[in-house]
Amino acid sequence: MRFRPNLRLRKTMRLFRRNLRSDSAEEVAPLVEELQLKERQLLEAQRVIQQLQEQLEEQAAEVDALRRIGAAVGSAFEVDETLNALVEVALRLTGTESCHIYLLNENRTELVLRAADEEARPMVGKIRLKVGEGITGWVAREKRYVAVPREAYKDHRFKYFPEMREGEYESMLAVPLLYNNEVIGVINVRTRRPHEYSRNQVRILSNIAAQVAGVIERSRRLQQLERRAEQVSTLTEITRQIASNLYLEEILQFLVNMTAQAMGYKICTVMLIDEERKELVLKATSSKSQEYISKPNVPLGNSIAGRAAQQGRIITVQDVKEHPQYSFPDIAAKEGLCSLACIPLRTKGETLGVLNCYTDRPHQFTEEELNVLMALANQAAVAVEHAKLSLRSAILREMHHRVKNNLQQVASLLRLQMHYAEGASAKEVLNESLSRILAIATVHDLLSREDLDMVPIKRLAETILFHTQQGLIPPHKRIETRVIGDDFLLPLQQATSFALILNELVQNAVEHGFQEQDSGHITVTIQEHPERYCLTVVNDGKPLPESFDPRKTMTLGLRIVDDLVRGGLHGTFDLFNCEEGICAQVTFPKEGNAVTPEWRLRGHE
Repeated sequence: MRFRPNLRLRKTMRLFRRNLRSDSAEEVAPLVEELQLKERQLLEAQRVIQQLQEQLEEQAAEVDALRRIGAAVGSAFEVDETLNALVEVALRLTGTESCHIYLLNENRTELVLRAADEEARPMVGKIRLKVGEGITGWVAREKRYVAVPREAYKDHRFKYFPEMREGEYESMLAVPLLYNNEVIGVINVRTRRPHEYSRNQVRILSNIAAQVAGVIERSRRLQQLERRAEQVSTLTEITRQIASNLYLEEILQFLVNMTAQAMGYKICTVMLIDEERKELVLKATSSKSQEYISKPNVPLGNSIAGRAAQQGRIITVQDVKEHPQYSFPDIAAKEGLCSLACIPLRTKGETLGVLNCYTDRPHQFTEEELNVLMALANQAAVAVEHAKLSLRSAILREMHHRVKNNLQQVASLLRLQMHYAEGASAKEVLNESLSRILAIATVHDLLSREDLDMVPIKRLAETILFHTQQGLIPPHKRIETRVIGDDFLLPLQQATSFALILNELVQNAVEHGFQEQDSGHITVTIQEHPERYCLTVVNDGKPLPESFDPRKTMTLGLRIVDDLVRGGLHGTFDLFNCEEGICAQVTFPKEGNAVTPEWRLRGHE
């Protein structure tokens, strides 16, 4: 209710002025001055009362605004839901027609639209402003509000977004979101008509800004606590896996999957150093992309990961697609990779590999985040070292077992040699025994360079032919040897039998096929079929006689072949004449396809 001057006092003043004509000026003047003073005091009191009344109304509006803000904050559980509720409150309390809330990204370099009125809501998450760009960016940089009453789109700081239809709005009020004097975003409101923003509107929007800042900060703290809890849980689970699992591949795969999930990364990968080749080899990754998995190995010192491994230090990159030293920008673009942290796997002062962590958008890796990744990398290094020790122990046990078996096999061969050695010179006996022992040694030589349990058969055959060429063929004879066909892997026991069989067949061809010839060819063919393997040794020396019967003329070499084909490979052995010369053929099944072993002799073909 507005204050009005006393009507009775006004009437008295009018009567007093009419009576001035009848009274003397000297008597009335002091009374007039006193009355005028009272009238001025009365008007001043009226002005003060009106100001107090306006302040009371503003405070009542502010209390109502705070009540509505508190209701909006308390009724929403998710941050986005809270921000949308505060947008509606801001529109109602300020009487404006548009409201936008921008928040700083993780790197604090860009403002991202996170909430808006219904008209601009489809652009949430899509509109971005750099700090200092546009009126909103200027407010974030300067930490103070801006009020533009008309033609805000003509302001020199204005940044125009056509999809936001900003040309329709005249006025704009933008207020920073501050928490502990740190900017975390900006809230702005606008009207379509020119509008002078009152002190009360600025104060209401500032209160809303303070509430928004508090909501965001509480949400971030809650997210940090949740992340820390998940990270601790991840570290605990990885430690448990290392203690209970001896299989390195499973441990590393578990580590990259858990790290990607707990830290919110796009891809996590573990690469280990191959000391012989001086390369980083991918051992585990959370990526399902075949193109990413098939990336070539990284030489030490090359690319980002190679530098981190060589220098033994953490390296982070804001965007791998634009970094000149990153070797695979095309794959990164296709997979949607952006920021990268390379953490070396170190134990006892030695770097074993790297843990690579990729994000799908620009990301500033914090010190706390890198400390967590270092802890995970250390766990991976412990797992690698533990697996190496376990593997060495297993290798020692396996080698002891294999040496014992091979010595027993050598002893059996020497016993056979003694049985068939009548009439042979000591040199011939020793040469034959040496050739067989070298065949066994070849298997283990290849085994030491390749996988622990599998031997490459084509390379084994080439090595045996090389030793035959060097040790059994006399210098004056020109016998050419070659290996053709498929390459496949066999386990140790089968590979040893295969090596001894091939050695005997080649040695038999040299001794009997080329006994009277000084030149010729020996061709070894290796074939892999769906259910069996086939070894064929053909020489173009002297053919087998038509009356040849291996059961009656069983030499030591054929006896060894027969025993190994039947007992070691569970296969069949054929010896026959063919168009190319003498053909010795061994066929044996793959695992699970065993056949009845037999010895066959074909006639001249």
